[in-house]
Amino acid sequence: MIEPLQHLSNQIRTQKLPDYQRFLFRQIDFSQRLIGIMGARGAGKTTLLLQYLKSVARETKVLYVIADHPLVGQHGLFTIADEFQKIGGELLIIDEIHKCQHFERDLKLIFDSYFNLKVIFTGSSATAIDNAKADLSRRAMLYHLPVLSFREFLELETGETFEAVTLDALLQHHPQLALETVSRIKPLAYLPAYLEHGAYPFYREAGSTYLPRLLNASMQVIETDIPALYPIDYDKVNALKKLMVMLCQSEPYDINVSKLCGAVELNQKTLYKYLGLLQAAGLLRLLGAKSSGVSIISKPEKLYLDNTNLFAVFCNQPKAGTLRETFFASMLSYHHTLNYPKSGDFLVDGQYVFEVGGKAKTKKQIKDETAAWVVADGLEIGGEGKIPLWLFGFLY
Repeated sequence: MIEPLQHLSNQIRTQKLPDYQRFLFRQIDFSQRLIGIMGARGAGKTTLLLQYLKSVARETKVLYVIADHPLVGQHGLFTIADEFQKIGGELLIIDEIHKCQHFERDLKLIFDSYFNLKVIFTGSSATAIDNAKADLSRRAMLYHLPVLSFREFLELETGETFEAVTLDALLQHHPQLALETVSRIKPLAYLPAYLEHGAYPFYREAGSTYLPRLLNASMQVIETDIPALYPIDYDKVNALKKLMVMLCQSEPYDINVSKLCGAVELNQKTLYKYLGLLQAAGLLRLLGAKSSGVSIISKPEKLYLDNTNLFAVFCNQPKAGTLRETFFASMLSYHHTLNYPKSGDFLVDGQYVFEVGGKAKTKKQIKDETAAWVVADGLEIGGEGKIPLWLFGFLY
């Protein structure tokens, strides 16, 4: 039963891979027995797994399986792990585990039964793991792989290396940080390409097929991944697609919940649930007002696409202001908590307020805030109270 899987695993192990490693590769503690790497389709989870596989000693007994392989469906993950460890298996890698039924139960059994077997898996949604009935989150070290940052895109495009910066360092030293980068490259020359097609690593190999591939990946999320992970009727899939198109065409602050409910034929409770599913799947980003006792899923104040590349898939013509805010939210959300403030566009970590706009944007709308900055597009190097938008792409 396991021989065909071993043969496929050996073939995969010999294939050529990109040299560039995503930032997360260096942050994962690969000594742990159970590791999960979550992230949206196309973010590079499989490539990261295969790069790790390449780094493992050749004598290590490894089995790499794709979760939707017919043998996995027939026998189940636990049976495969059991057979593998009987022949001295040491490392089991499971790609796209969300495609397996009862994956949480099987992972729990594997973890509790085989102490000499390390398991690394990828999945499309950390929410699916966090909510697993078998309480996997206590056993697994979970990591999230976001889309490419603007910093990573610049590294890929230029061959240069740029250090990530913390938000506090950026706020205190942004003129110096910007000057250091601008002295080496012209970041504003690369930003339009990133906004259009630079968020997913496969842009490099895809070329002119990038947008069709991104569309296909997005449709697979809506049509396959979400219904597989969550109790949603398949006839409601079209409602998810309509939601994406409507939200893409709207300003972030111009969301009419009643209009949305009517257009997609959902009640308000179900609408909020579906918005939450789209966020968990890496297609949307929801912002709520900072308040106590109110779930962001039950009362979103602003809605964004997860990243700027998705505009070309769902509506093609984003407004400049929406594009800027989407980029800012995408870059900040990996390490920080975003809310919708009383004044300004974003409240970050409950203490910093940001107003995002063009080069001529002033602090008029945030003049009464103490810890507040203007984030300006089209600006190479900032000054007092004004920070270039592109620099926030260096936060990871």
